[in-house]
Amino acid sequence: MSPRPSHRRKAAIAFILVTALLDVMSMGIVIPVLPQLVETLSGSGRAAGMWNGLFVALWAGMQFLCSPVIGSLSDRFGRRPVILVSVAGLALDFLLMAIAPNLWWLAVGRMLGGVTSSSFTSTFAYMADITPPEDRARGYGLIGAAFSGGFVAGPLLGGVLGEISLRAPFWAAAGLSGLAFFYGLFVLPESLAADKRMDFSWRRANPFGALRLLRSHPELSSLAVVNFLLYFAHHLFSAVFVLYAGDRYGWGAWQVGTLLALVGLMDMGVQGILVGPVVKRLGDRTTMVIGLGFGAVGIFAMGLAPTGWLFVAAMFPNALWGLAMPTIQSLMTQRVSESEQGQLQGANNSVGSIAGIVSPLFFGTVYSLSVGAKPLLPFIGSAFLIAAAVLAGGAVLGWAAGRREDAASLDKGAQAH
Repeated sequence: MSPRPSHRRKAAIAFILVTALLDVMSMGIVIPVLPQLVETLSGSGRAAGMWNGLFVALWAGMQFLCSPVIGSLSDRFGRRPVILVSVAGLALDFLLMAIAPNLWWLAVGRMLGGVTSSSFTSTFAYMADITPPEDRARGYGLIGAAFSGGFVAGPLLGGVLGEISLRAPFWAAAGLSGLAFFYGLFVLPESLAADKRMDFSWRRANPFGALRLLRSHPELSSLAVVNFLLYFAHHLFSAVFVLYAGDRYGWGAWQVGTLLALVGLMDMGVQGILVGPVVKRLGDRTTMVIGLGFGAVGIFAMGLAPTGWLFVAAMFPNALWGLAMPTIQSLMTQRVSESEQGQLQGANNSVGSIAGIVSPLFFGTVYSLSVGAKPLLPFIGSAFLIAAAVLAGGAVLGWAAGRREDAASLDKGAQAH
């Protein structure tokens, strides 16, 4: 592929970004109301924290099992059919949750959602197909911006609809997923040429086989650990944020939806605008470490914020966390072949899914121990402080991995001479 972006490649990028926007918007709509629906069906705030953590873990568990399979299927049959089938399944998932009469129905819905949301592996592989290595950080930044755009409009709309009915956002999400399916059906082109496809193998497609790819290169393993720590910290928000905002600041669905929209707007600006210029000036690795560092500072300040306004102020340094994800992805894609991009994204999603299994259960438990009449943990923001320490550790590991690789490269160069 020519390094100069062609008209066809620009069109393909636009198509995948719109598809990603609609897909994530459908997921974002339910964020402000799902914990409240769980609380209504469970009948207790403390039980809601545990159930919500369990639901996020179920979702991540299915991603762990299915992401490598879906990534390998996309390496074999192409990205387009895999994305279309997954988006259609997501619409069915939201329809199921819209009519769920109890927590067990919601659990089934979350499991189905984990399977269908695994299409994100194909979305990232699609971008790797149509961008040269030097432009991938910017390409992944654009996908991150599209995701963030979905989280701007989604939670905002979900907050508005949630004031009408806790079920209304689920119906709207099903409609948006259906729209994404038909958009992709008629507009989204295939990105993986037939001569670059790889035969499907269960050895590579099972989650443990896919993870072997991450051990094929020393730095790939280190970056996978950094990726795990990033996901682990990030699931703090899906596990406890809505409950925390209500308990500490008295925020309801409208306030939470508006705040999440602001978070998405800032993240869209960081990933869509800042990533490209910052990477060009500082490089992928330094940009990654800066993003993780600012994320740690922001989350730490959020956990200490005694008022809602100070919490909002802490969101601004935290927004620079968005510099980390696309640069981690870019660094990893440069260390595997074109025919392994789907497998790599499946392995990455499995790493994120492992974090998604243990992190919500962990943070849900921490939060449940910090609320109530006699909390075992005296500080309600304990989960945020722990997440900040996790991100700080990821920044240190990411920087150290780069120094080790640089030293290894110098040794090889010296031996060659």
